[in-house]
Amino acid sequence: MKFIFVTGGVISGLGKGITAASIGFLLKNAGFKVTAVKIDPYVSIDAGTMRPQEHGEVFVTTDGGEIDQDLGNYERFLGEDFTKDHNITTGKVYWQVIDNERHFVYGGRDAEIIPDVIDEIKKRIYKVGRGYDFVMVEVGGTVGDIENMPFLIAAREIGREHKSAYMMVTYVPYLRNVGEMKTKPTQHAVMLLRQVGINPDFIVTRAEEAVDEPRLDNISKRCFLDRERIFDVPDLDSPYRVPQVLMEQGLIDSILKFFRSKPRDKSNKLYKKWQKFVNCQNDKGVEEVKIALVGKYVKHGNHDHLDTYKSVLDAIRHACGPSKVTVKLDMVSSEGLTEENYKEKLKGFGGIVVPQGWGSRGSEGKVLAIRYARENKIPYLGLCYGMQMAVIETARNILGWEGADSEEINGKTKYPVIHIMSLQKKFLKKKQYGGTIRLGSWPCEIKRGTVLEKMYEKYGDEEEAPWNKKGVGLVPTRTVWERHRHRYEFNNKYRDELEKAGLVVSGTSSDGLLVEAVEIKNHPFFVGVQFHPEYSSRPLVPHPLFIGFLKAARKV
Repeated sequence: MKFIFVTGGVISGLGKGITAASIGFLLKNAGFKVTAVKIDPYVSIDAGTMRPQEHGEVFVTTDGGEIDQDLGNYERFLGEDFTKDHNITTGKVYWQVIDNERHFVYGGRDAEIIPDVIDEIKKRIYKVGRGYDFVMVEVGGTVGDIENMPFLIAAREIGREHKSAYMMVTYVPYLRNVGEMKTKPTQHAVMLLRQVGINPDFIVTRAEEAVDEPRLDNISKRCFLDRERIFDVPDLDSPYRVPQVLMEQGLIDSILKFFRSKPRDKSNKLYKKWQKFVNCQNDKGVEEVKIALVGKYVKHGNHDHLDTYKSVLDAIRHACGPSKVTVKLDMVSSEGLTEENYKEKLKGFGGIVVPQGWGSRGSEGKVLAIRYARENKIPYLGLCYGMQMAVIETARNILGWEGADSEEINGKTKYPVIHIMSLQKKFLKKKQYGGTIRLGSWPCEIKRGTVLEKMYEKYGDEEEAPWNKKGVGLVPTRTVWERHRHRYEFNNKYRDELEKAGLVVSGTSSDGLLVEAVEIKNHPFFVGVQFHPEYSSRPLVPHPLFIGFLKAARKV
């Protein structure tokens, strides 16, 4: 095993994860087996109970891990399913060390940061890396934070046991009043890293614009690092262009030279496929469709909060090429939609997506958006909560059940068409919120003759697709495996009446008791799914539901 530890300097949010994922992709392109570990220094066990507006999207793994959104980047760039073990938090580490102490694992001595916490971190990293040529390890936070100190010490120790490289992704600010980029913050960040015994072997600079050569030379001189090991990634129109930028600067050649390795595959076959995908994003020769993403977490202060629906936005990008479109996507706050304005605000969109969500805030705006899509024959895709809202809209506006709702929103509704799953009641009673909902990959049996079946059969019947478990494809079972994250479900008490009203149940759990997907007839595309297809969509294997949705939007 060889390790590449990626740390951050100066500020957070620089794109350490995208940088590490891009390097992993390029190493995979060179023929190596690559995996990744995301370290989150917070004391929380996982990201499951964190507010999306504060922390961004929660990414769900096949085994039910609720992880920081960066792990989704690794899955998308490396094209592999990861598990909850690929995410290490301070909470997980301390929980295990304390449990070890309680079970006398340490033989009666006191449990300490060194060696016990450090050894537990190393053990978890080694477990994930076993059997791989390269392990990308992203240390969350910023160098100098007290929270990530134990992880940096563990990284230093691993470097004594295995061949390892240390990379710092750092911010180079531009001061407009003097017209100059400043490297001093980077110099100080490198000093902080050296204080824990780590010298960076590579530096990747980040800035709004390309860092000029004099500044890169200055970083080389002041940080005592050869210029050929310093690389620059300016802000780009798409994170998927980062591999190209790093490839053109020779980063992989430099890394392989450092490790005294040679490429195992020089064909660049994977890289060429990637470039084809990237070039489709801005193809001026295809039609542009305008898509509305209607959600409650779209604003953070005065700005669009893109991180809250990152996987959805990426899945739409993935589907552009096969759908022969480019997308202009608008974030529409469901809280701003009212009976008086929803028609005007949604006018002109070729498709509407209502993604995941929780609670009552903004729910009425989502119902209005779904009504608009249904009545005006606008392609609609509902994801998890978006499916539940579609059921509510059908109950209210087709069956005329006034006040029909979800128990999550209104526990006293006369028509609880969405209700809490029976197994979940005990968890809510005990206020056990973290890690208790229905999570991870579960099978969905697709009803024949439905739009759902057509989408998977036409655009998703690939053996390597994540939804086709063990590479068996769709035939003959018509079973797909998709990821879930929900506590409430379709209430089967109302199933017969809803189906008579025109709602088609197009997917169910294996026992037929849990409704996994609904759609309506005589509509260009109206599909709601209880699962999250966005989590398994990848640049080179787009999810079929997003392809079908965009193709339908193109025809509007």
